[in-house]
Amino acid sequence: MRDTLFISHATPEDNEFAIWIGSRLEMLGYKVWIDRDRLLGGEPFWRTIDGVIRNDAVKVLLIYSNNICLSPGILKDGIDKEFSLAETIAKSEGLSDFIIPLNIDKDVPYNSFIGSNRLNQIPFFGNWAEGLKQLLKKLIKDNVPRLGEIQESTFSEWYENEYISNCSIISKKELYYSSWWQIAEMPPKFFMFKFTNAEQAKAVRNANTLIPVSLLSNTVSTFDENINFTITREDEEIEVLPDATYSFSLTDILDGFLSESFPQHKDAENHFKWLLRSVITNLFRNKGLWKQEMSNKKFVYFLPSYDNLKPVSFKYPFSSPNKKDKRKSIVGKFEDIGKWHYAVSCQTSLSPIVGFSLKSHLVFTSDGFKLLQDEKKVHGYRRKKGRRFFNDEWRDLQLAFIQRLKDNDNEIKIKVSNEGWYLKMENWTEMFWSDVGYRDPSTPMAVEIIENFLEEPLNEENDD
Repeated sequence: MRDTLFISHATPEDNEFAIWIGSRLEMLGYKVWIDRDRLLGGEPFWRTIDGVIRNDAVKVLLIYSNNICLSPGILKDGIDKEFSLAETIAKSEGLSDFIIPLNIDKDVPYNSFIGSNRLNQIPFFGNWAEGLKQLLKKLIKDNVPRLGEIQESTFSEWYENEYISNCSIISKKELYYSSWWQIAEMPPKFFMFKFTNAEQAKAVRNANTLIPVSLLSNTVSTFDENINFTITREDEEIEVLPDATYSFSLTDILDGFLSESFPQHKDAENHFKWLLRSVITNLFRNKGLWKQEMSNKKFVYFLPSYDNLKPVSFKYPFSSPNKKDKRKSIVGKFEDIGKWHYAVSCQTSLSPIVGFSLKSHLVFTSDGFKLLQDEKKVHGYRRKKGRRFFNDEWRDLQLAFIQRLKDNDNEIKIKVSNEGWYLKMENWTEMFWSDVGYRDPSTPMAVEIIENFLEEPLNEENDD
């Protein structure tokens, strides 16, 4: 009796959807077969696959994406064998709509391989849940048997017990990289200049463009005690002096101090954070990065696709001097749409380190410079590109991004005062050695791309 839904898919690229659709159909009462050995990275057992398609399958659900073809028109070997057998069985036994493509990739052509254009595809690329509704209507219309009402999924249980267990913790000395990027050196004090109004403060900030100067209300902050207070207005030079000047050390900021008037400790801390944001913005700008505001009001920084742009070369920390350099691109071509760019956003941090907490993002441009504005489409691009990135990939992108900021003297620094003071960043984010590790399954599964990491937006003034 034909009562089984056979799921055919590319491994490992489409594992995430295969597991999702398989577990949902099983919970809805359908008998589902999927090659579990192949999901775990093993070799397919063709005698079993042949028997299921030939004798048990009532439908062959082909997960239809760009991943099923080796090259245009040429199916991957495993998919090709399953499709050819299913096509032969359908013809010999007169099985209508025996093969149903489940289209999870809107960019894949309907005629990506010979015969695909003759099949009635069900679109899943817009919304998996909506695709499932259409599939269920088709299964009901074609009288596909069900074992019963909604039930527990043995497939889900297998996934939890077998698939995830392969990622268990093991004894292994391993180096872990954090997203904490610490300041290595900075001037001993920073200064706050309070003016009569915000207009004066902004004019003074704009008169000091060679060093980082932050603006918050009617106060500017800087690491330079002797900034320029002369502004030009209507071809006349005017000296705008502050009403009050304050200075604070890092110890003042971290340990706190008592004050009954402005600036109290919280005021000084906020102005110090704003100054650090100005510093990192200037550092990134000096290295050719562009700043872009995202839909959640967060700013990200990315490298445009300049001419003759080359991959970043670097050596991993603690690696042998004789080991070949790692080469990593943080910009690349994305299909026929344009370019993808690795980007970061920065949150100032005073604990556990003084510096920045980095968050990773992907942005997309039409020509290497102009960002795509359709947020719905961009979100889809992020998911599509990001699901191919695993832990090692995100790590290397972050490392390459930071290593590209180095000067010729192998330091990451920026001049922060006209008197010659520099702020220097560590060459690496904070690292930790562990005596335990895990086996990475090299699959994204149900994990969302880290672009969706929730973070309280910064209500930043533009320091540009």
